[in-house]
Amino acid sequence: MEHSGFKAAIDIGTNSMHLVVARLAEHGGFEMLTSEKEMVRLGQGGGEMKSLAPDAIERSLDALARMKEVAGSFGDVEIAAVATSAVREAHNRHEFLEPARDRVGVPVEVISGFEEARLIHLGVLQALPVFDRRLLVVDIGGGSTEFCVGAGDRVIEARSMKLGAIRLTQRFLADVAADDRDGSVDRKAVKECRTYVRSALAPVAHELGGHQPEITVGSSGTASTLAEMALARRGEKPRHLNGATLGAAELRDVVDELTSRTTAERLDLPGLDAKRVDIIVAGALLLDEIFRAFSIEEMTISDYALREGVLFDRFGGEAGRELSGLRSRNVERLARQLDPDPDHAEHTARLSVELFDRTESVHGLDEHARELLHAAAMVHNVGLFISHSSHHKHSYYVIRNSEQMTGFTDHEIELIAVIARYHRKSLPAEKHAEFGALSKHDQRLVRVLAGILRLAIGLDRRHAAAVRSVRVFIDDGSVRIEPVGEPDVDLDLEVYAARERSKLLADGLGVDVRVDRPASPDATVLSS
Repeated sequence: MEHSGFKAAIDIGTNSMHLVVARLAEHGGFEMLTSEKEMVRLGQGGGEMKSLAPDAIERSLDALARMKEVAGSFGDVEIAAVATSAVREAHNRHEFLEPARDRVGVPVEVISGFEEARLIHLGVLQALPVFDRRLLVVDIGGGSTEFCVGAGDRVIEARSMKLGAIRLTQRFLADVAADDRDGSVDRKAVKECRTYVRSALAPVAHELGGHQPEITVGSSGTASTLAEMALARRGEKPRHLNGATLGAAELRDVVDELTSRTTAERLDLPGLDAKRVDIIVAGALLLDEIFRAFSIEEMTISDYALREGVLFDRFGGEAGRELSGLRSRNVERLARQLDPDPDHAEHTARLSVELFDRTESVHGLDEHARELLHAAAMVHNVGLFISHSSHHKHSYYVIRNSEQMTGFTDHEIELIAVIARYHRKSLPAEKHAEFGALSKHDQRLVRVLAGILRLAIGLDRRHAAAVRSVRVFIDDGSVRIEPVGEPDVDLDLEVYAARERSKLLADGLGVDVRVDRPASPDATVLSS
């Protein structure tokens, strides 16, 4: 399917919603066309961010609709929207996600903290000349802070912590944000906030600091605001903050200014965005403690962050191809770590993809589905690491909770896990929670891909790679499959095992599926 050259990414955060619209350039990069930002405070008022408040949901849906309209003003545009901490943690997230999809017409992907950190790192690489340096990226949001250590396009280690400007304000500095107070900062509250943050950061700083990053990059609105305030103190007012630096001593001076003033007095400080005045104290204390914990002397500011990372990740040509390599490397690594016979998984994946390609005219699925099938086939047996009994269910749990699946979205990981879960035993059913929670489109996807996977597993029943390839013959209402092996190799067991596993694929495709013995023992020519 061909799409227009216009692409858009929307980042739905706890504090703000960001949009970037770009056009694909001839060289494979992007020409940035416009960007928008709205303070929606989606995570405010929900009490420890366990739920989204109705007024916050409506504000955010209205903002999302406006951003869709802005993006659409350029013509036919593809939009990728992701949501982070506030939506990720809320038990009632469906109250936002469903109307976003059905009313506004923008499906929103909820991404994990680790995936968020990876995408921020990818965005930073497009903004700063740091590709050849080992860097620490710090992104302070409203509900969480993401840390990522990377080198080149490789993520070495990432962490997501429930430390954010809104979260800390609500917990320790509510008086600063209260409308009926003057915003003076209580020294005891500052001390309690610092102590809490310091304690939380200590183990993470120890783990990530050991990688000895050469440069630290700040990519959040909090870091940008504090850098702008520091620059204003120097008498500088740059048009763009990208590449600007914030020193440790400068940051502490800004923190001292912020904590010694009322709200009205803080509003007079040059460089401070008035919309952040109620949460900037908490953000400043958090960043100061991060500087101290990681012994940071200077931070470089990146204008690009999550939204640009999503843009390059989803639509970015070369970036996308590199991502595919990252994804395949990670599933292979997980299989090698936990599957007792990873060679069988690799051969099963190869047969699965071949069956997918040769039945494309029947199932009509795209390259994305093909990649999900390959990933699920590679890791379908990782549950054996826990136990052989019910290992298909263990595989679901391992895949769903593994940090090795970097590069896939949260929804993609769920689909891969569900496909792997149905590689054996019972067929998918609405009564199964993980299957019942999927959309009808995704349920069909799972039936077809898990059906292909089951058949491929049968074709390698002896784990001997006896079936080297397959021939597929498609007639009206039927699919006939013949395995192809080496001359004089008996494939009766593989044919029997594949036949026994063919029902799910037949159900998914809505046609009769037959597995026949090879027409001749020396069959080597493939057909479709």
